[in-house]
Amino acid sequence: LTKAFNISLFSESKKVTKVDENLVNLDKEQKKDLVKDPNHLKPKTEEELGHYLAGLIDSDGHFSKAPQLVIVFSLLDLQLAYYIKNLIGHGHVYKVKNKDAIIYVISNREGLIKVISLINGKLRDISKLNQIHQLLNLPRFVKLNLKLNVILNKSGELNNRWLAGFSGGDASFQIKIINRDNRKNPEIRLTFQVDQKKDDLLKLIQTFLGGNIGYRKSTNAYYYSSTSFSSAANVVNYFDKYNLLSSKHLNYLKWRDAYTLVQNRQHLTSNGIKKITEIKYSMNSNSKETL
Repeated sequence: LTKAFNISLFSESKKVTKVDENLVNLDKEQKKDLVKDPNHLKPKTEEELGHYLAGLIDSDGHFSKAPQLVIVFSLLDLQLAYYIKNLIGHGHVYKVKNKDAIIYVISNREGLIKVISLINGKLRDISKLNQIHQLLNLPRFVKLNLKLNVILNKSGELNNRWLAGFSGGDASFQIKIINRDNRKNPEIRLTFQVDQKKDDLLKLIQTFLGGNIGYRKSTNAYYYSSTSFSSAANVVNYFDKYNLLSSKHLNYLKWRDAYTLVQNRQHLTSNGIKKITEIKYSMNSNSKETL
C-alpha cells in the first residue's frame, strides 16, 4: 500500500505549507473506541508497542526527507489510525480522496523522534532503516543522530508483536473449498497469506510458522502461505497471543472458527461444510465489518 501513497504533504522547508488537495483531515472525527471486545489484547508496554509499530512500518510505512512518517491504513481501520495517533501523541489522520485509504502522518520533530526511539532495534526492513538514517542526517536532526544508534533487529525471534503489526498490511486469511471427483467430501484449505515485493521478511515468517514461499509472475511479487494444518496451528497460537489490531482481527476470528471445525472433524459432515462455507463468504472482501 505505501508505494501507492508515497507522497509529501508539506514542502521541504521547516514552515508547514499547503496540505495536499487529495487529502481530507479527519482529526476532529474521532468518536469511537478501537475495539468493542474487552478480550481483545492490545500492547501494554512501550516495548510491545515498539514491536507492533516496527512491523506496521516495515509493511505499510515510509520515512521521507520532508521530514515525515506516513503509515497507510485501509478505510476500515480508521479507528486504528486514531488509536496509534493517541498513543504517540503526535501527527494527523487524513482520508485519501477517491480511495478507500487512510494515512497517518507525523511531520514534527518530537513525534518522529518518539517513533524512531520506540522502533529502534525492532525494525527488520533494511530500506526503512536507510530512510531513517537519511532523515537523521538532515540539519535539524544532526545533533540527535550522534546520540541515536538506530539499528535493525536481525534476530529470528518473532515471539512478539512485530508480525501482528506487519500483518496489518498485505496479509489475509483465506478459506478454500475444493471439490474433487474422486473424493466424497470437499478438501478444506485454511491459508494465512502475506504478499511482498521481496522475499527476505517472508523467509523469516516461514521459519517461524512453517509453510511455503511462492512467486507470482503476474504481479512480480512474492507470497508466504501457510499450507498445512500444522502451520495453521502455529498461526492460531501466535495470533491468539498477539492479537491483530486491524479489522483483519475479525477475519482471523472467523478463520479460527473454521480451523476449530476442521480440528473437530466437522468438515467431514454436510453440516460442517455448510458452516465453513458460510464463514468463507462472510470474510475479506465480502465483509465490511470494522473493529
